[in-house]
Amino acid sequence: MFDIGFTELLLVAVVALVVLGPERLPKAARFAGLWVRRARAQWVSVKSELERELAAEELKRSLHDAKQAAAGLQRTMQETEAEVQAKVRAAEAEARREIESLRRQASPGLADQDATAVTEATTAAALAAPETPQRDAPQPDAPQAETRSPPRDETPHQPDLLAGRRDDTDTDDGRQR
Repeated sequence: MFDIGFTELLLVAVVALVVLGPERLPKAARFAGLWVRRARAQWVSVKSELERELAAEELKRSLHDAKQAAAGLQRTMQETEAEVQAKVRAAEAEARREIESLRRQASPGLADQDATAVTEATTAAALAAPETPQRDAPQPDAPQAETRSPPRDETPHQPDLLAGRRDDTDTDDGRQR
């Protein structure tokens, strides 16, 4: 800290002995030691306070960076969701066109109005069907209850494309003979 060698310290001790005398020198040395300890304690206190402030500032900066990254991720997720929804809508429209063309091929006697009504009814039913909620991942701190749900039928439901077609085995009220 101070570049003081042994000779300089010896010179200061001799001058202090001459100026203060042998009676007051021990008291003065204790007093000087007390002030040196207080100065060091203050220096350590200021240094630790400065380090705490710098650490808090760094923590605030990293928190701000994390919030920006989360906002960017959220924007990306929303854009991806919009793209996926657009693709799903396009695939749904294509599937409806295919179903409609298959219906027209399967039953040429059906009037266009009936086909349009059937298509609108299936569209309304598909849009009115409630979406299945996504299950959240279990929290590691939350207690998990053992609940078993019945097995779900994994086969997708496909509409009967020939439902509007009448067979000669059908009676007038739609029952088979």
